[in-house]
Amino acid sequence: MKLFSGSAHPELANRIAAYLGIEVGEIERRRFSDGEFWVMFLENIRGKDVFLLQPTHPSADNLMELLIMIDAARRASAARITAVIPYYGYARQDRKDKPRVAITSRLVANLIQAASADRILTMDLHTAQIQGFFDVPVDHLYSSYLFTKHFRSIAGDNLTVVSPDVGGIAMARSYAQRLGASIAFIDKRRSKPNVAEVMNLIGEVEGKDILIIDDMVDTAGTLVKCIETLRESGCRTIRAACTHPILSGEAVERIRKANIEEFVVSDTVPLHKKAEESGLFNVLSTAEVFGEAIRRIHYGESLSVLFI
Repeated sequence: MKLFSGSAHPELANRIAAYLGIEVGEIERRRFSDGEFWVMFLENIRGKDVFLLQPTHPSADNLMELLIMIDAARRASAARITAVIPYYGYARQDRKDKPRVAITSRLVANLIQAASADRILTMDLHTAQIQGFFDVPVDHLYSSYLFTKHFRSIAGDNLTVVSPDVGGIAMARSYAQRLGASIAFIDKRRSKPNVAEVMNLIGEVEGKDILIIDDMVDTAGTLVKCIETLRESGCRTIRAACTHPILSGEAVERIRKANIEEFVVSDTVPLHKKAEESGLFNVLSTAEVFGEAIRRIHYGESLSVLFI
């Protein structure tokens, strides 16, 4: 078993390696003066089971670096190459919902397969159907393994799990079942990308403790409108959790002004400096989940225990 990290999130790779009791493999990365990547493995990987960790959050360089690492590993005769992608970027464009638009989640899947990855390990895809864009095995992990443990203290009849859009109902229902809670969701309309207009709240939230669950928060526009709608509806407390804290633009300031009880995120992507310094986010590590998944893949064991 060999674990290597790209430059996108070496801290997570180190935490996973510590869980596995191994060292992160040595790899040299350079950039030419025009910005192109150059990658070289500094140890023998011929015949090895190689895991390459690289979330593909912006910029697109992270995706390009992953592709080059996969290609280098294939040309170094690795026996099997698993792309460990904690956050799968470009996933929001997963269907052709307007004329003359791209399906980027399929395009990225094609690129990763063309680079010759044998297997994909990821967490909380924007839509689970993206797994079908791959012709190689995809192991799709869920952050609920982490978050439900954290929120056990508020579980019960007075808790309502809220999805900020219709697409997240399945995720919210899963949390509600685990926490013994009721469920509600927001009927959302978008006038343009990254601009949300909340239209309707479906479900009973008056006097309830609220847990908003989402797979990612980018500009936080949807989240803040969701919080405003819930407050107007008379809820008691509001907490939020998201797997992938992208937090672009004015997201951190919007979340600060929302003044909620707690915001829990995972470390599938590194928090940028402004978000880290804000002190607003409670970060739970995915290292144990990914580490155990990697161990089980390597030894040919079932991953179903991670979905309980």
